[in-house]
Amino acid sequence: MLRTLIIEDNDSFRHSLQEVLLGYFPCMVIEEAGDGIDALDKMARHVPQLIFMDIKLPGISGLDLTRTIRSQHADIVIAVITAYDIPEYRQAALESGANYFLPKSSTSGSNLFAMVDNAFPAVCD
Repeated sequence: MLRTLIIEDNDSFRHSLQEVLLGYFPCMVIEEAGDGIDALDKMARHVPQLIFMDIKLPGISGLDLTRTIRSQHADIVIAVITAYDIPEYRQAALESGANYFLPKSSTSGSNLFAMVDNAFPAVCD
């Protein structure tokens, strides 16, 4: 069982990402949050092993949230997934503590699956 948290303010994208992940990794337990405050609340009850984090969030930015989470949970894998595929955002995400940077425009299911398999080998075995 892989505990996962998707932090994304776009409801459609968040639900689609969850469906795609559960279709390939049925052993995932996925929580969703639409903003940083909701994410911190969910983390208090469900400490994930993997987080998919959007950069642009209402309230707390995804980069600030990544720094906060990283300072408290060094072992959580954080994948920033964003519509803004620019070098400055990639660098800022990695400097904030993200393990992965995934542009939404070029992220396919196979890229997501490979990233999860790389971070958590034999996740559903």
